[in-house]
Amino acid sequence: MNNKVGEKLQEITKSGRKGIAWLIDPDDFQYVQNFEAQVQEATKLKIDFFFLGGSIIQQNTISEIIRLIKKVSPDIPVVLFPGNALQYSPLADGILFISLISGRNPDLLIGQHVILAPILEKSKMEVLPTGYMLIDGGQTTSVHYMSQTIPLPNHHPELSVATALAGKYLGLQYFYLDAGSGSPNPVSGEIIKAVKGKIKAPLIVGGGLNSLEKVKSVFQAGADLVVIGNGAEKNCNLLNEVSGFLESIRVMAN
Repeated sequence: MNNKVGEKLQEITKSGRKGIAWLIDPDDFQYVQNFEAQVQEATKLKIDFFFLGGSIIQQNTISEIIRLIKKVSPDIPVVLFPGNALQYSPLADGILFISLISGRNPDLLIGQHVILAPILEKSKMEVLPTGYMLIDGGQTTSVHYMSQTIPLPNHHPELSVATALAGKYLGLQYFYLDAGSGSPNPVSGEIIKAVKGKIKAPLIVGGGLNSLEKVKSVFQAGADLVVIGNGAEKNCNLLNEVSGFLESIRVMAN
């Protein structure tokens, strides 16, 4: 089993250079025009990862999408971000083995994991044990509804810190703060800063990141990797803007 996804996340975190993942929802794949051209553009922008997954998967296109991505961009890792055990493909480079530690739904804490574990054990898939925390982004999103859990409040960082610490002591190695796709508000900088101050593991942040200014604020608060999905669909130039911003700060650092 290779560890290129985890090693890349650790490198991003330790170097402080920051990173970008493009989240692709398989259900949107059939509606996206010129998907191959978009993958080519993302490759030119030197994004760090393709994430693949969604709350509801109605079309079994995950393997098809991975094949297309790898044909165009073989060097950028494709990482599964599954909503359940059905959202699996052996063609991916890695999987965020997410435990929804912010909720109390046993199926998403351990149930789906038990179903998928024997398959992963027989595969060469890189498994990334990830503490997944839903944060209130100002409206009920599909992930809130499907997970049947109450998100953590966006103005009480101590609750998010306690939850992340519990995940740390359970042995989780990566942490993902998510306001949910299409949220009007991203995870607050106060929460990101507080969690990052206690958890030295790679910190992934997504949900509601539909403008460069929001992405900047999340990076400045301490996020190591931002996940852009819905925002890139509505603003096709967003990935370009974020990539340009990161390149500018890298140049200044040197």
